[in-house]
Amino acid sequence: MNKFKNLIVLGPLIYALHHFEEHVIFNFREWRLTYFADNNPISTEEVLIRLIALLLVFIFIHLIKSNRGSAHIVLFFLMTTQVVNAFFHIFFSFYFYDFSPGSITAALLYLPINFLIIRSAFNENFLKSYKELFLLFGAGLSTFTLFELIGPEVIAYSVLLTPLYYIIINKAELANIKEA
Repeated sequence: MNKFKNLIVLGPLIYALHHFEEHVIFNFREWRLTYFADNNPISTEEVLIRLIALLLVFIFIHLIKSNRGSAHIVLFFLMTTQVVNAFFHIFFSFYFYDFSPGSITAALLYLPINFLIIRSAFNENFLKSYKELFLLFGAGLSTFTLFELIGPEVIAYSVLLTPLYYIIINKAELANIKEA
């Protein structure tokens, strides 16, 4: 039924709503600077534009290719920018006993919608095991952590690696099909 394709298009919308909560309703940057290093010189609006543009490019590629490689790239991006981000907001709200702006949309939008996306990825065989899901989550966690420690140049490195991953996962998929 292609539920995965229908659900992933919600990614940019919920990211925009999350950004609205972080930077229009509350002041996430001020909160972040209270607890973390100031290593992100670009504006929050530029981060929003870059990440939504990248997500739209990855979604567009998946809408055309509709294979495991393109689905994994979308899932990696959603894991990094939304699922891990949600855990970041929720965890550090409790850790610092201080509400992290973004926690509301993280809990009410990021986690439930990404749960539905992941479930549809399993149903449509874009994900074949929890091991794959765990690896994508681990890659997302690593990328998010590096972004928080180093800054926005991590985005460029992860984008440069996505074609390599796409080729590897699709070659592995073709090899599995030939063996069957």
